[in-house]
Amino acid sequence: MDKKETMWDVCLRKNINRRSFLKSCVALTSIMGLNTDMVSKVVAAAEKNPLPVVIWLHGHECTGCDESFLRSGTPLTSDVVLNSIALEYSHALSAGAGEPFEAHLHDIMQQYAGKYILAVEGAAATAENGIYCMTGGKPFVTVLKEVAKNAAAIIEYGSCATSGGIQAAKPNPTGSVSIREIVGNSKPIVKVPGCPPIPEVMTGVVMHYALFGKLPPLDSEGRPKQFYGNRIHDTCYRRPFFDTGMFAENFDDAGAKAGWCLYKLGCRGPVTYNSCGNLRWWNGLSYPIQSGHGCIGCSNDHFWDEAPFYKRLPEYGPLLGDVDKIGAVAAGLTVAGVVAHGAMSAVQKSKRDAQKSDGKKVE
Repeated sequence: MDKKETMWDVCLRKNINRRSFLKSCVALTSIMGLNTDMVSKVVAAAEKNPLPVVIWLHGHECTGCDESFLRSGTPLTSDVVLNSIALEYSHALSAGAGEPFEAHLHDIMQQYAGKYILAVEGAAATAENGIYCMTGGKPFVTVLKEVAKNAAAIIEYGSCATSGGIQAAKPNPTGSVSIREIVGNSKPIVKVPGCPPIPEVMTGVVMHYALFGKLPPLDSEGRPKQFYGNRIHDTCYRRPFFDTGMFAENFDDAGAKAGWCLYKLGCRGPVTYNSCGNLRWWNGLSYPIQSGHGCIGCSNDHFWDEAPFYKRLPEYGPLLGDVDKIGAVAAGLTVAGVVAHGAMSAVQKSKRDAQKSDGKKVE
């Protein structure tokens, strides 16, 4: 494939009509968290900017991030890989393997030095000179340093890449660490945490760079604001039950069956930033809380070591205070409001009845 092709060039070569091209641009604008005023800029970028070269490395991980990426619905993974980026190296998605494949990696690194995007999935194992994770006959940590050296930007896909993941859980025998701890801050790095991340979040981040040649706006922790700007708690459809003090006490009680808040059952939504509540999974089908299980905070650093998943937050950190008091106060305010409203209605009714009996106009 000619690496100087643009998305529009690819569409022309594959006989994809203009209407389909524009629909793809509209979908990309939405998934990147941009407003509709940006559609024309997305179209212009897709028409003139060459497809970005992407090298996707796999470290110490389970390949769950790849499995998530493959299920992107908007845009489809096939559209991203075949029409929107030039994916030149990936253990999971490339047909090549062996020595020729490794030789191709080094050719791409030389040909596009300083221009390619490095996507990394998995942690870097550092114990015993990195022998716990090998790729191409070398420790992964060695390959990572080589490829990162001339990358234009780095995307850390998944919590393994952003904080070490389950491999780094105590006592961390493999010495697994985040990618940033190996490559430092010499390159622009974007964190896309999650175990795994939401598919559309993964495609949205790489497509932002593909279209605009820069990383999306990041928060203080290096995560894309459009995808990690809200807590799960803020977008949860069970939030009204939290606010009124209605909590499930067990997974099989009446409250759980009625869809009440799962906070007492260990939900970490109040301290977890992600897009699960609005984007959801599998093209908006569902997410853990909708399926009846509390959020385990998989996009938080070192979430595996943050106490038992089924212990509510005050038991291992007074982040919100005592949930019983929160619920009681909220419920009390609700009852007080209902009583006050009822009393006011009764007063108004008495006034109207009195006015009617006196023959006065009722307002």
